[in-house]
Amino acid sequence: MADTQRPLSPHMGIYKWQVQMVTSIVHRATGIALSVGTLLVLWGVWSLASGEDSYNQFKTCMGSPLGLVLLFGWSWALFYHLCNGIRHLFQDGGMGYAIPQFVRSSWLTIVGSIVLTVIVWVCVFTCGGAA
Repeated sequence: MADTQRPLSPHMGIYKWQVQMVTSIVHRATGIALSVGTLLVLWGVWSLASGEDSYNQFKTCMGSPLGLVLLFGWSWALFYHLCNGIRHLFQDGGMGYAIPQFVRSSWLTIVGSIVLTVIVWVCVFTCGGAA
């Protein structure tokens, strides 16, 4: 075999980071975050079924700054995963494979998830849901 001075396989030092790469990686990460965050939802349902004292303890934990950050992150992961899943459904139908459309839909997924998360949390705080 010829002795070459190049790597045998592509690695991250060769590739230029693109929004499509980031959205793919974040989609996988949000899937994991949703799986783990579902344990918080199950804890809430379990505490609700266990009685008032148990539910008050859950509300205290989730109403703390750390709890609110966890809930905010979980809701963003939910909306991001949803938006990116819808984008993939369109791609499964054969639409949006041209590079400009692919980049545009990637950015739309990011912006859409942020906007949806902010809308939900504005509603939570204005309706007194986080009190």
